[in-house]
Amino acid sequence: MELDISWPVLWTGLFWPLIRLTFFISLGLFVGNLIESLHWTRYAAIVAAPLARRARLKDISAASFSMAFFSGIAANTLLSEAYDKGAISDRELIFSNLFNSLPTYFLHLPTIFFIAAPFIGSAATVYVGLTAFAAVLRTFAIVLAGRFLLPPLPEGCLPCQLEEMDKNRDNSSALKKTWKRFRKRLPKVLYLTAPIYTFFFVLKQVGVFTGLQEIMAGQGGLFSFLPPEALGIIAFHMFAEFTAGLAAAGAMITDTSLTQSQVVLALMLGNLLSSPMRAFRHQLPYYAGIFKPRMAMKLIACSQTLRAVSIALVGAAYAFWI
Repeated sequence: MELDISWPVLWTGLFWPLIRLTFFISLGLFVGNLIESLHWTRYAAIVAAPLARRARLKDISAASFSMAFFSGIAANTLLSEAYDKGAISDRELIFSNLFNSLPTYFLHLPTIFFIAAPFIGSAATVYVGLTAFAAVLRTFAIVLAGRFLLPPLPEGCLPCQLEEMDKNRDNSSALKKTWKRFRKRLPKVLYLTAPIYTFFFVLKQVGVFTGLQEIMAGQGGLFSFLPPEALGIIAFHMFAEFTAGLAAAGAMITDTSLTQSQVVLALMLGNLLSSPMRAFRHQLPYYAGIFKPRMAMKLIACSQTLRAVSIALVGAAYAFWI
């Protein structure tokens, strides 16, 4: 098929989407980083005390849960120190680490949403909502398991370590931190966005996806429930970065190659398949610095298994519902 590079096609299919994305990604990155820097997600920490009691977790686990809303490393450090002192057992450490799944996710939720929205529009709300629900599901699964697998605890209070941090928070420093992180992350996002958008534009124009559709027609397989265009989203999500998968998804939505539900399913599947690889690449270095290597591997394996199960269940339910 001949490549159509006329100005109307280039403007509507490539240049205007890139201009629009550049503006909204810039705005979204700044707002998302600002929310994280100001620790506004800390207000959700009020759920820690009742949830911890229901899960039969000790006060240190509740404090770690609260801390995880704005520092995963600090939260794990609390648990590591308690474990080394013998204050919590192996099982309590694993449960406490898994218990932090919800605040760890919500720590980065603003940035995830504000990056995803410019790429995939309203599909971002669905995708982020599904992954957030999976995080909620994981936490409540741990609460339920704790009721049966951990011994009863006397009533206790949630430590207030966070109050001093709030008193010492400097909003001007938060703005400086936001601007620094914004300047560091934006070029990386844009360096991925423009080439990937252009790449998918060219593939569409030369009929690559039409050829893939013909090759895959009538064939079964793991991804047979998705159109061939969605395989690119999954591949970029698995072998590149989250932003690369979003760029691929945005390109597919822009030229109406995929529906919103197909994009969401592709991103969910890419999320599921890419998680183990990214966990060992990003989590293991700092986990091994906080916990002993064997325990670090055990915590990562448990968290990724629970995460995979929750994402798979939520994704399957969404696929069945649509």
